[in-house]
Amino acid sequence: MKTAQEFRAGQVVSIDGTPWVIQKAEFNKSGRNAAVVKMKLKNLLNGSATETVFRADDKLEPVILERKDVTYSYFADPLYVFMDEEYNQYEVEQVDLEGVLPFIQDGMQDVCAAVFYNGKVISIELPTIIVREIVYTEPAVRGDTSGKVMKVARLATDHEISVASFCEIGDSIEIDTRTGEYRARVKA
Repeated sequence: MKTAQEFRAGQVVSIDGTPWVIQKAEFNKSGRNAAVVKMKLKNLLNGSATETVFRADDKLEPVILERKDVTYSYFADPLYVFMDEEYNQYEVEQVDLEGVLPFIQDGMQDVCAAVFYNGKVISIELPTIIVREIVYTEPAVRGDTSGKVMKVARLATDHEISVASFCEIGDSIEIDTRTGEYRARVKA
């Protein structure tokens, strides 16, 4: 048994004997009230979705799942298709990719992990660090060097991310997929 605050998006929990995949988990601690975790859940058996709130110290039963390395292949509206090294294809719905969708793009070479429950892919996990190219950003402002200066940059997927002011169009950057934050500029 694990406490509710230990669970992250993509993990599966058993509630009343039914497996639920966590699509979003937000920890909230307010001044007077107890700490809570607001979760967006999807039922693995019938596909229904719900949002619920647990106290941070509520005990929940984790479900152990099978994982397999896959790479992104193509988008077949409305499904994203991933392939393993034996050329088996796995189709994943957009709602199951909610947290990683901004970083999935055509031609990406990142090895992802497909998470299975009863032979069905329920989520995709990206590597912790990925490299993406900036397709648009404003030029840096001269003279603004006090502290950590950030600006907005757009990736090929139209996702916007805050980057250091010295990053330019065409630069490759490292992104932490757990937080979705810029880490560093890398040489291509």
